Amino acid sequence: MSPKAELKSLVLNPDDGRSYRMGRMSAFFKADLEETNSTLSVSEWWLEPNTEGPHIHKHPETHLFYVIEGNLAVYLQGKNWFEAEKGSYIYIPGGTEHGFENRSDSAVGFMSINTPGGFEESIPHIVHYFEENPLGDAKTST
Repeated sequence: MSPKAELKSLVLNPDDGRSYRMGRMSAFFKADLEETNSTLSVSEWWLEPNTEGPHIHKHPETHLFYVIEGNLAVYLQGKNWFEAEKGSYIYIPGGTEHGFENRSDSAVGFMSINTPGGFEESIPHIVHYFEENPLGDAKTST
C-alpha cells in the first residue's frame, strides 16, 4: 500500500481475523499492514492455564499490551517479572527485552498493538518455531 493510499474504516466481529495456533498459545490478528497502511498491527493473544510464553526477547516494534482476561505474568527489562491483572496496560518501547506467560489456573488473554506494523510478517516463522519447540509449563512465581 502506498503512503498516500486512502485507509478505509474496519469493523470486525469477535471471531474475525487471521488465527494462528501455537500449541498452548493462540494469536488472532485483527488489523495489520494492509488495513493500517503499515502504521500498526493489532492482535489478540491467549495462553492456556500454566503456559510459558515466547521467552524473553526483543524486537524493533513497540508493544502496547492490554490484559482483557486473567492475570498475565510479564517480564520487562529493568523491572523483572510482575503480574498484570485484567485491565492492565503495559507499554514496551521497541528494543526492550520482554516476555510473558500465564502462571495461573485460568486462561489469560491480552490485546497487543505493535507500531509500526509488520510484526505479523514474523508469525509464520513463530508458528513453525513452536511446532518444533512446544511451549511448556510456566514458572511457578513472579
